[in-house]
Amino acid sequence: MPKSKERCQEIREEMRNTILQKSLLYFARNGFAGTKISDLSRNIGIAQGTIYVYFESKEELFREILKLADNSQMLKQMKKLTNMPISAAKKLRILSETVMKRLEEEEDFAAMIALSTQMLLEKDQASSEGTIYQTELYGYTAKLIEQGQREKTMVEESAMKLADYYWGVVYLYSLKRLFTREYEMISVEDLERTVRKG
Repeated sequence: MPKSKERCQEIREEMRNTILQKSLLYFARNGFAGTKISDLSRNIGIAQGTIYVYFESKEELFREILKLADNSQMLKQMKKLTNMPISAAKKLRILSETVMKRLEEEEDFAAMIALSTQMLLEKDQASSEGTIYQTELYGYTAKLIEQGQREKTMVEESAMKLADYYWGVVYLYSLKRLFTREYEMISVEDLERTVRKG
C-alpha cells in the first residue's frame, strides 16, 4: 500500500531533523570552515546527495543549525528565573544545577553551548560595535548577579564581566564534553564560585 501524503511529509521532516541534529555535533566539533559536506555525510552516515535534497548548500544547513543553537529554551528559563521572588543565591543554584545536569547528560546541549559561543565570538570580531555581552543570556545572568550584589552574596565586579566568567566556564566544559573521552566535570559549587562570594 502506498504511503499517504501526510506520511511522506512526516518522513521528510524526520530525515531533515536527523540531518540537523547529527550535523549540529559535527559543526560544533569542526567549525564552519573545518566542515566539508563530503566529510559530514560520511560522519553522520547520510549520503551527500540526501543532504543536498534538504539543504541547498553548507551555508543553508549551517544557518538552520544556528537556529537550533540559539538557546531559546535557556533564554525562556533565564527570564523566568530572573523574575522569581527568591534570593539570587537560590536562583544561581537553580541555574547552575540545570546547566551542569544538561551538560553532563546531553551532548546536544554541549554542542549548542559550544556552537552558540563560537558564533558570538565571531560576531564580536566582525563587529566594530557590540560585544558578546549584549546577548540576552548574558544580560539575564548579569541581572541575577546584580541582585546578588545588592544582597551581598555575589562578587563586587562588573556584572557583565562575571556573566562572561560564568558562561566561559560552561563553554570550556562543553568543549571538554565534546572533545575528550575522560575529563573531570566540575561541581555546581565550582561553577558558582565564578560569581559568588566566599
